[in-house]
Amino acid sequence: MTRNSDTPTDEDNERMDLESAIVDDTDAIVDERIETDGGVGTPFEVVSEYEETRRDRYRKLYDAYIYAPISIIWRDWRARIGFTIVAVYLLMGTVGTLFVEPTHVTEGPALAAPFETTEYILGTDAQGRDLFSQTVHSTSTILKMVLAGAVCTVGIGTIVGAIAGYKGGMTDTVLSSITDVFINIPGFPLVMVLGLMFDDIILGNPFAVGVLLSIASWGGLARAIRSQMLTLRKESFVEASQAMGIGTPTIVFKEIVPHLMPFVVINLTNSGRKVIFEAVALYYLGILPFENLNWGNILNLAYGANAHARPDALHWFLVPMFSIVFISVGLTLLGQSLDRVFNPRVRARHEKTTANTETEGDNEPKTNEMMGGV
Repeated sequence: MTRNSDTPTDEDNERMDLESAIVDDTDAIVDERIETDGGVGTPFEVVSEYEETRRDRYRKLYDAYIYAPISIIWRDWRARIGFTIVAVYLLMGTVGTLFVEPTHVTEGPALAAPFETTEYILGTDAQGRDLFSQTVHSTSTILKMVLAGAVCTVGIGTIVGAIAGYKGGMTDTVLSSITDVFINIPGFPLVMVLGLMFDDIILGNPFAVGVLLSIASWGGLARAIRSQMLTLRKESFVEASQAMGIGTPTIVFKEIVPHLMPFVVINLTNSGRKVIFEAVALYYLGILPFENLNWGNILNLAYGANAHARPDALHWFLVPMFSIVFISVGLTLLGQSLDRVFNPRVRARHEKTTANTETEGDNEPKTNEMMGGV
């Protein structure tokens, strides 16, 4: 009897079963490998099982922007002293002016010594004006000058230096040439001339005085920022941003400039100190016009009355002098502490310490339960 060749034999059936089993095993192995990576199917279909809640996001923001800076400041004695001094001056220049009335001539006895009476804690000048009231209201004027001058100096220097260093080419050449001009111009004589030319604008406007003092101060910062940008623009994260098609302003001011914040913050406080010294010097020399008393013209009046050589009037000269010294010390210590606050490594270490502390706190009950169970 002849066998039909199309009819499968037992051997063919066994071979087909074996091939089917091999295919099933291979699929199982592939599925098992993918499941080991965390999902079923292709690896791109893997989705994290952890979903961040709004509370977790707020907790991270609190840890990064509130707890870590406060922790850094609290652990540094320089930061505590600097923030305390600056906070006292801020309160004195804002809230203090609401509670301390402006002084006037013949308000009290002439040249009353400090700490003799509670009414005139710091004494009076030769015209009987309260030196404590003068100090409080002078602080408000000086703070306005510092705010305007420091912000303008750092803002112009950072923008010009960052753009020049990142763009290069003709843009760098033009901006660097302008920067060199302002660096080589004698700053203090320039401010003196401009102060005499625009005395009607400056009179009674401390913000205008601060802007005037920043005209010749931003060049050095712009040059330093430019040199830093020449290095940072070659970093991998900048090249990645460029490859993604991100615009130049975003790359410069959101990707690169944050890496320069410690340097910028230190220059901010240094610019504030420089504004104070230059403003006081200009008022002391009688170059800038004024309506109300400030530390500079108080020193001018005291020097004109020879208070620095008279024991009974020496406090008239020392009160504004110590006011200048203390705020400059506070700004110096504040700049050093903010350098640590804006340092990414220090912040990351404090954030990590916070996370570890919270983790240890969560694990403590379990440890106690284990010990209690023993």
